[in-house]
Amino acid sequence: MRYFIKLSYNGKAYHGWQNQPNAISVQEVLEKALSTLLQQPIAIVGAGRTDAGVHASQMFAHFDTEQEFSEEQLVFKMNSFLPNDIAIQDIFKVQPEAHARFDALSREYVYRISLEKDVFNFNQTYYMKMMLDVDKMNEASNILFEYKDFQCFSKSNTDVKTYNCEIMKAQWQYVDGELQFTVKADRFLRNMVRAIVGTMINIGLGKIKVADLHEIIKSKSRSEAGYSVPGHALYLTKIEYPDSIMFQE
Repeated sequence: MRYFIKLSYNGKAYHGWQNQPNAISVQEVLEKALSTLLQQPIAIVGAGRTDAGVHASQMFAHFDTEQEFSEEQLVFKMNSFLPNDIAIQDIFKVQPEAHARFDALSREYVYRISLEKDVFNFNQTYYMKMMLDVDKMNEASNILFEYKDFQCFSKSNTDVKTYNCEIMKAQWQYVDGELQFTVKADRFLRNMVRAIVGTMINIGLGKIKVADLHEIIKSKSRSEAGYSVPGHALYLTKIEYPDSIMFQE
């Protein structure tokens, strides 16, 4: 049987989602917990690869096992076994061919910017001392809908077949005293959201013009785009799947 895990994690202590040879990852911790509780080697496949320090309020992964177990009981045991910075919300059966990564219809991220120095929140948000022109940043965000190829925002030397992404939502808004950027797409390139945010901040600071974003995207050059903002203020917040992945009795 194939199962999906729905989880959340605080990424501060981890070198990203994916297993690393010399650093701890969320995937590694989950695999060890599942393997221990199910008493067999378990490999999991995540819906995406968040960078070091990036958080997820909603993440999915899948694993296979022939063992029978109570999904509710395994959720309880996993949460007792796992560290405080990883939480399991649900484990459920899916179709044998369902894939956490390839079947995802969309992914949504939120980047949080704090506009005031906050001694209790600096680990969760990116503090900006300077004033930002949010109207210009939203104007620039609308330009993203005109393009598919976002190589300029991708980490260099990334092994991908295409740099094309369909952006479905890109918006800056004030939420509870913070400035938040929400972006939704069918897929994201490595470092893409952090590079987009850094570029938008440069526009908000007046370092580059809104219209310059067209040439930045057309250049396909990472060096033309803005800096990569820190990962600690980035959150994977939502992943959508078709109903067809669910297991039918």
